[in-house]
Amino acid sequence: MYKYRKAVLIIHGFAGGTYDEEPLFFYLQPKLEFDVYNFTLSGHSTNLSTGVTYLDWIKDVDERINRLKEMGYKTIYVIGHSMGGVLATHAAIKHIEVKKVVLVAPAFKYLTMENENNFKKALKSGPDIIKTYHAKELIGRALKVSTQQIKEFIKLVELSQANPGMLNSKVLIIQGLDDGIVPPESSVNIYNEMHCPKWLIEVAGVNHDVFRGIKVNEINEEICTFLKKRNYRAESRRKW
Repeated sequence: MYKYRKAVLIIHGFAGGTYDEEPLFFYLQPKLEFDVYNFTLSGHSTNLSTGVTYLDWIKDVDERINRLKEMGYKTIYVIGHSMGGVLATHAAIKHIEVKKVVLVAPAFKYLTMENENNFKKALKSGPDIIKTYHAKELIGRALKVSTQQIKEFIKLVELSQANPGMLNSKVLIIQGLDDGIVPPESSVNIYNEMHCPKWLIEVAGVNHDVFRGIKVNEINEEICTFLKKRNYRAESRRKW
C-alpha cells in the first residue's frame, strides 16, 4: 500500500530536536497524501555525545530513507531545517526516490564556522540568537553543545558545500530575512548554485526559528502546496 502513498521525512537541526518542527509535522500529518515521519539524530536525545560524528548523522538519515524504501514507498519528500537541510541534500543525491526537497534555513553557512570557540560563544550569548529563542531554551541548547560536536558540525558543512549543485530533485528553499544564525545570503548563494528546478522564498520578519515565527501558517501552507502539486507554479524567487 505504501507505494501508492508519499512519505515525508523531516530532519531537525544541530543541537535541536523534533520539537523544532512540530508545527509543520502536525500540519502535514492529517493530509491524506502524506505519511509524515521524523526522528532524533544520534546524540541529540539528551546531551550531544562526544562519541558521535558527522558520519553518524549522515548514516542516521540514510537508514531512515532505506527503511522507508523497504516499507514500499516509491516517492519520498525530505524536509530539512538548519543542519537538517544540509543532511537532506545528502539523502537527495544518494536516493532517487527523493523527488522533492524543502530546505528551511539550510546551514551551509553558520555563524563563524571557522572557529568552534567563536561558534560556542555566539551560541551562548549572541544577541541575534537571544532574539531567536527563549532564554531558558537557549541556555539548555548551549549546555548540550561540546567543542567536539561543534567540530563535527563544521566538518559536515565543509564536506557538503558542493551538494546544492549536485541536486536533481525539485527544491524549495525558505529563508527568514531576520535569521541571526544562518545568513540569508547563504540561501541565495546555494539557490544560484543549483541546476535543478528550484524556488526560493525570503521571508521578512522571520528568524531561524521558522516554525514558531509570525508567518508559520503561511510557510506550512506553502510547503504543503509544494509537496502536493505535480506542477508547482510559482515565481522562482519571491520575498514575503
